[in-house]
Amino acid sequence: MFKIGEFVVKANSGICKIEEITELDLLDDGNLIPYYVILPLDEKSSRLFVPVDTAANVLRYVIDETKAWDIIHSIPSIPEPIFENEKIRELKYKEAIKNCDPQSLVGILKSMCTRKKLRIEQGKKSFAIDEHYFKLAENSLYSELAFATGKEKTDIHEMITDLIDNNGEQQ
Repeated sequence: MFKIGEFVVKANSGICKIEEITELDLLDDGNLIPYYVILPLDEKSSRLFVPVDTAANVLRYVIDETKAWDIIHSIPSIPEPIFENEKIRELKYKEAIKNCDPQSLVGILKSMCTRKKLRIEQGKKSFAIDEHYFKLAENSLYSELAFATGKEKTDIHEMITDLIDNNGEQQ
């Protein structure tokens, strides 16, 4: 069970703080259900309600600084996923975003960068679907790594972009 004041990650909401635990009767049937009230750090005016009994399916603790640096240093060795077709590609993108797993997000970002470079070399634009999921993956990954390391999000962005673009050799 999460505690008030702890920081968690929620898909599509990013890093959130557990503000309180309350009971609500949303069905108006007299049955009070415990909910976490969480506040996304990127959206100060939002309050999200997550049922305590299903929270483990949609929330996870933010990684710590050691784990963040381990992920950053392992970027060169994280493999790019291979997709059988475009439908599978989009499903895997959605899955990675939903799971908020940093290593999966790195793999997806690496794959998208490779795909984008190839399309540019062919004189083509990147796919809109790739751009959409690239932004979601970037935001999720960079926000968590910045939070965990105490760095600015822009610094994390530059560091990871350099690692991906230069095959692991920081400039």
